[in-house]
Amino acid sequence: MSALQFLADGFLVALQWHNLVFAFIGVLIGTAVGVLPGIGPMSGVALLMPVTASLTSGLPPESAAASALILLAGVYYGAMYGGSTTSILLNTPGESSSVVTTLDGYQMAKQGRAGAALSIAAIGSFVAGLVALIALVFLADPLSDLALKFGPAEYFSLMLLGLCAVSGLGGKSMTKALIMTVMGLLLATIGMDTVSGVARFTYDIPDLYQGLEFLTIAVGLFALGEVFKTIIEDDQSSKEIIKVGRVLPSKQDLKESAGPITRGSLLGFFIGVLPGAGATLASFFSYIFEKKLSKDPSRFGKGAIAGVAAPESANNAASGGAMIPLLTLGIPGSGTTAILMGALLMYNVQPGPLLFSDHPQIAWGLIASMFIGNVMLLVLNMPLVKVFAKIIETPSHFLLPLIIAISVFGVYAVQISTFDLILLVICGVAGYYLTKNDFPLAPLVLGLVLGPMIENNMRRALTTSNGDFSIFFTKPLSAAFLVCAVLWLLIPLLLKRRGKQVIISEEA
Repeated sequence: MSALQFLADGFLVALQWHNLVFAFIGVLIGTAVGVLPGIGPMSGVALLMPVTASLTSGLPPESAAASALILLAGVYYGAMYGGSTTSILLNTPGESSSVVTTLDGYQMAKQGRAGAALSIAAIGSFVAGLVALIALVFLADPLSDLALKFGPAEYFSLMLLGLCAVSGLGGKSMTKALIMTVMGLLLATIGMDTVSGVARFTYDIPDLYQGLEFLTIAVGLFALGEVFKTIIEDDQSSKEIIKVGRVLPSKQDLKESAGPITRGSLLGFFIGVLPGAGATLASFFSYIFEKKLSKDPSRFGKGAIAGVAAPESANNAASGGAMIPLLTLGIPGSGTTAILMGALLMYNVQPGPLLFSDHPQIAWGLIASMFIGNVMLLVLNMPLVKVFAKIIETPSHFLLPLIIAISVFGVYAVQISTFDLILLVICGVAGYYLTKNDFPLAPLVLGLVLGPMIENNMRRALTTSNGDFSIFFTKPLSAAFLVCAVLWLLIPLLLKRRGKQVIISEEA
């Protein structure tokens, strides 16, 4: 069967009425999550993961997994759309990948062109979403066929590369990012060892024998951590909100933004495919690229529409690109895709090369739903720009109790354990203090998800080689991945030593 036939089957799954509802709920919540400053896609997806378990409880296992992933992916790329709203109207990025949009978007808003900036951001996001999905359709099968040739040594090295990529580019300090990665790997070792049956780091606490629940850690670190930050720091924004005015862009706006949207979409997609690069890096690169190409670079930072179109297209294309290593190789490229991977594992679905042959309903249903979700987002965003702008004004005393309630009920519903609630609060406090001291949370989440897989693949590789570690260097692909992993850590260090400014990703 060709990719297009598989995609047609995917549309049969995505167009089921309940999946259309899930896609709509996902993109709607995602846009709201993007609009609210500070929450971001990672917190949004983590927060809704337990909710999807309740919503899909009456469905068969395969359908439940497909529906849950459709909703969570909708939150992911919906948040990329919504992040531009606060950047343009408040000069406050909704999440990290919208930082660059503030440079020209807020200047456009001050000039009375907020509506044009918001609508170009929506159109750019739509085009970028389509570009990423078309590439995903045609690259998914060949990549999963290639991945089937991977043995345990290649998988171990590839996952190590994924960890180094996120650590090498995550946060303001590489040392802190590496500390968080190691912490994630250490937390992943807690529980019964699946091979030897030995209890590790359990301290005779029965709740620890099955390991730490990924969902509890993710919701605690991101959602509750953000709640504590708002409560403790009383982070009330007193900025004046600019009125939106005319929504539709002029012909001149469309003409000026066509090139940046196309270039941003392509650049963003290929950066998104790289593990660890993420949407933040994609938006930075596309902005710098447009500024270099521009006949009048001095316009950038003063309300150039290309300065909104390019980064907004790039960050949406990157979120589509990040799905490729997740679905075909089982390697999450960012914190959000690590949480999506956790959701798949929660439904006993192993992402990777066999996903497309063993679970085509889930893989192609998700890809098809992203087409439908992108159309929904455009239809939602163009007329409802003014409505979403109102969400910014939601007082935190209404918002915080809602986030706390969803976190507590969601986490308790998964294991029905008070231990998980205690762990949730501990993770919330830890999340607040770690973020406050610039320790990035994404590497910890990635370490927690990839830890057991890295350990299992290392053991399998060493079993086949009778304990000889040279197997990781004698296999060409494995050696290439290890060299890339070392370079990913060394190059930023060398650039810093030479006094260069390294663009870093805080991909959330």
